[in-house]
Amino acid sequence: MLQSSSSPVSRRRRPVPWVGSLCLALCLPTWAGADPPAAGAAAPGANLKEVVVSGSRRESDPDELPLSIDVLGRDRLDGQQVQDIRDAAGLLPNVSVARSPARFSLAASSVGRDQNAGFNIRGLDGNRVLMLVDGVRLPRSYVFGANAFGRDYLDLGLMERVEVVKGPVSALYGSDGLAGLVNFITLAPEHLLGEGRTLGGRASLAYEGDDRGWRLGASVAGRPSESLQWLLAGGVLRSSALRNLGDNAAANVDRTEPNPEHDRGQSLLAKLVITPGGGLRHLLTFEHTTRRADYDLLTSVAKPPLSATSTVAASALNDLSRDRLTWDGRQTLLSAWADELRGVLSYQRSGAREYTFEDRYATPDRVRDTHYGERSWQSGVQAIKSVGRGGDVLHRFNYGLDWARTEVDTLQTGLTPAAGESFPLKRFPDTRESSAAIYFQDEILQGAWSLTPGLRYERFSLQASQAGFSPPSSTPAASLSGHAVSPKLGLLYRLSPQWSLFANYAEGFRAPNAAQVNGYFENLIYHYKSVPNPNLKPEQSQNLEFGLRRRLAALTLDASVFTARYRDFIEDRAVVGGSMTAADPTIFQSINVGRARISGLEIKGDMDWGLHGGGRWSTPFAYGQVSGRDTVHNRPLNSVDPKRLLLGLRYDTLGRTARLDMTHRAAKRAADVDGVQLPQQFLPPAATTFDLSGQWRLRPDLRLNAGVYNLGNRKVWNWADVQGLASTSNVIDAYTQPGRYLRLSLIADF
Repeated sequence: MLQSSSSPVSRRRRPVPWVGSLCLALCLPTWAGADPPAAGAAAPGANLKEVVVSGSRRESDPDELPLSIDVLGRDRLDGQQVQDIRDAAGLLPNVSVARSPARFSLAASSVGRDQNAGFNIRGLDGNRVLMLVDGVRLPRSYVFGANAFGRDYLDLGLMERVEVVKGPVSALYGSDGLAGLVNFITLAPEHLLGEGRTLGGRASLAYEGDDRGWRLGASVAGRPSESLQWLLAGGVLRSSALRNLGDNAAANVDRTEPNPEHDRGQSLLAKLVITPGGGLRHLLTFEHTTRRADYDLLTSVAKPPLSATSTVAASALNDLSRDRLTWDGRQTLLSAWADELRGVLSYQRSGAREYTFEDRYATPDRVRDTHYGERSWQSGVQAIKSVGRGGDVLHRFNYGLDWARTEVDTLQTGLTPAAGESFPLKRFPDTRESSAAIYFQDEILQGAWSLTPGLRYERFSLQASQAGFSPPSSTPAASLSGHAVSPKLGLLYRLSPQWSLFANYAEGFRAPNAAQVNGYFENLIYHYKSVPNPNLKPEQSQNLEFGLRRRLAALTLDASVFTARYRDFIEDRAVVGGSMTAADPTIFQSINVGRARISGLEIKGDMDWGLHGGGRWSTPFAYGQVSGRDTVHNRPLNSVDPKRLLLGLRYDTLGRTARLDMTHRAAKRAADVDGVQLPQQFLPPAATTFDLSGQWRLRPDLRLNAGVYNLGNRKVWNWADVQGLASTSNVIDAYTQPGRYLRLSLIADF
């Protein structure tokens, strides 16, 4: 439920056609009584039970949560050589990360500027997916005109695991969790220190053939006393452009090979854990990450014959940086109102810069130097309480308060501004975004049933500062405030220790941001302008999901079907009036538009075939499909990815693992594309690729990972990367994924 300065929101509910999909999953054959694993060979499900925090904001068994959640632990990240968020998304059904080639120019096209732009979960992307690191919000993506900054402020080498929750999470986390969340959990001292050890660590060296990149990382932790632990970790990255299968190396707009590019990054993580006794624990975390990309924009160079304004050379650099300092305190109370009390206080400063230079043939050169920054303070208090009777837990309460404040600013300077502009300028005024919330969740257990109701009330505000907003806007900067009530209800039924069913209803919302409320631009020469919209309403969602879990000695299976309805989507820079004349300039504005519906299904799991040929064979699998429509205009949603099937064959012996993985991407059909927004759109064909990889444990403390990817050297296009690319384009091959390439990594524990 949502309210802002507009009228209350009405709701409609519809039944979900889920029975057929679940019956299909139930009809899969059952394998029981599998052979025991070979000595030293890990069978699927034989690892220690995963514990997650994102699904309920407390340590939980993911099999006991009535929602869809994926976990990528450190062993899987290492074994499958996951180097960035794009690699991570490739392992999960109905999850993707867009990365278009860097073919932008100084003042045209935001495509490719943001590299790994952010996650798409079940057909929604951008800031509709909440991204966290240790529960702290990561910076938003920012796109305004030709400028775009992504959300890849991370080094996965510093992470212990990645947790992905699908579906709205606003009942626990508030705004931006409209489609789901991705929570990155950083390394902790206990991950490197074994029982009784006072010093431990890990070092790694990795080579990535898809971008000719190297990463060197090291982590070390110590326990000088029973009450003190520490950790220090860092990484250095060097790489070039992501390769493709283009073969035109021309130094002009016809080029299909990647532009020359040099990427580098550094990261640092430091932690101090203090446990003075009495059930008290303090965790201090400092995290620092920088990323830089330098481009030689050959694809911006014009071909003869040249005009006075033709570009003869262009270059760019993108910088991202993020610093975070967090205190996380926990106190065991064992009182009537809480078993444990947790407090978090975090400060985060992040910045992005894009500098672009353009040498023109006979007119003054142009420079654009664009900055985007966020400074955020986040805090929260959380209480956890279990209540039982006769030794059985009947209620698990989880409730607390959240507060956050973010100061957002932009600035653009440069040389030779566009006609009608002058430097310096701001695309929107400096803005303070604030929120305060109270939330409550209870897990009620009764025999084989568990019921999980939850509710969050949140107030949000956006306060714009007119001071320094240059050039002066003819429309004063707008401020906005409102509130949202986000309910959820989960139900889990355990048919047996091996079988369970769940259902989940959740609502989500996303408050408008500074760029959407106050994005301002005016060009008097060409008679158009963007104006603020103080009446924007939050985007809203209602999600219903049904799922099945099956845990047998030989088979693990998760299957779910889902449907979600959305309303008040925010469309940026919509035309709301004007005729592009001096007397009647065209007006652009961010507005609430339409309604949408997204439905789909997911199946994932692992089949253990037992011992054969001296080792254990297994088949991991995952399948996802989503469909979505704008229900007002009855047109497809372009953000929905085609179907994807992941199927593998894994062989484990003592100290060695080999696997062959197949990825099949379905074709994008014309019927699934909104031709009004994307006329003459290029439609990626179906493609199937194979990857061969393995791990060799040279010693108990040393392992080598190697893999050859896209064995068949197939041309593959990802839908998210080619949106807006015309089928008549002569540079379609520039948008292909890497051909055949090699990855190697060496990991040593000490």
